[in-house]
Amino acid sequence: MIIVVRTQSSSEERASLIEVLGRMLGTLRPLTVTSMHEQEIITLDSSALDGQALAALHQQPAVEDIVQVKTPYKLVSRAFRSANTVIRVGEDQPVLIGGDLPVIMAGPCAVENRDQLLSTVRAVKAAGANILRGGAFKPRTSPYQFQGLGVEGLEMLAEAREVTGLPVITEVMEPAMVETVAKYADILQIGTRNMQNYPLLQAAGRHRKRPVMLKRGLASTIEEWLLAAEYIVAAGNPNVILCERGVRSFDPQTRNILDLTCVPLLHQLTHLPVIVDPSHATGRSELVPTMSRAAIAAGAEGLILEVHLDPDTALCDGKQSITPEKLQKIVHETHLLARLMQGDFVVGQVA
Repeated sequence: MIIVVRTQSSSEERASLIEVLGRMLGTLRPLTVTSMHEQEIITLDSSALDGQALAALHQQPAVEDIVQVKTPYKLVSRAFRSANTVIRVGEDQPVLIGGDLPVIMAGPCAVENRDQLLSTVRAVKAAGANILRGGAFKPRTSPYQFQGLGVEGLEMLAEAREVTGLPVITEVMEPAMVETVAKYADILQIGTRNMQNYPLLQAAGRHRKRPVMLKRGLASTIEEWLLAAEYIVAAGNPNVILCERGVRSFDPQTRNILDLTCVPLLHQLTHLPVIVDPSHATGRSELVPTMSRAAIAAGAEGLILEVHLDPDTALCDGKQSITPEKLQKIVHETHLLARLMQGDFVVGQVA
C-alpha cells in the first residue's frame, strides 16, 4: 500500500500519521518514507490492516490519497504512477531518457588509457551518441583479467565529458564508492552481478543526485529485477533506468539470450524507462546492429553499446565491441525507426 502525504499538511499532522501507522503495524512491519516527484510517499505492507484500520487512515489529516498496489513492487509500479518517468541527464545540454527519441550510450567497455578513451569518445560523439560509457571499475569473472583503472579511470571519464560535452555513465561496485563515482559520473550503473547487492542499491538510492541504471541479473526474473529497482526508489532516488542485457543460456553460440519480450512487458508493469544492451546480450559484434534495430522496434528508450577503435586489441570484451563506423549506422537506423514508429513518415519515403 502507498500513502500519499498531503503537501500542505503540518509536521505535527505527519508525525501523528507515523505514530498511528506504528501502532497499527507494530515494530516488526517496516514502513518507508520517501520523496518521489516532489511528493512525500509512505510505503508499507498493508496485509495486517483490516477495513476499519484503512478507514481510520483515510481520516488522518496528513493523508491525501491511499493507493492499493497488488504487486510486491510498489513505487515502480505502473499501478502507482501511470505517466512514464522521463529522466534528465547532464546540465549544459541535457539528455532526456524516456523522451521522444531513443538515447544512445556508447564507448569502450573499459577505460584503458587516456589516449584510447579520448580518441574513442570523440569518434563516438561524431557518430551521434548522446551519452558516453566507459568502465573504470570492471567486475571480471577471472581475478587475473584486467580490472579497470579505478579512480584514475574516473578522472579520465570526467575529462572525456569536458572534451565532448556529453554526460558519462560508469559502473559503481560497492556502497562506499557511490559518492566517489557520483563525483565524476552523471549516471551510476549497477551491473548484472550486483543487481541484488542490496546495500549498494540502497546507497545509490540515498545519493539521489545521480540517476541509476540497473542491469538485469544473469538469471533474474522480471519481478526480482523490479524489486531491486524498488530498493533504489524506496531509498529516495526515483530516477532509475532499467537495462536488459540478456539472461544466462544453455547455448554457447551467443553470450546470453536477449529477452526483448521484457521491453513491452516492462512498459505495462512499470513507468521506468528501459534501455537494451545488445553488446553483452549477444557477445558478437556482427549481431549488435540487428539486435539494436529489434530493441528499438520493441519499444526500448535507448541502447548502450560497446565501441572500440580496434576491437582486436581491446583489454575487455573486444569480440562484442563495434567500430565507430558501425555505431554511426546504428544511430541513423535508430532515428529512422523511431520516426517510423511515431508516424513521422511512411515506409518508402526518403528520410
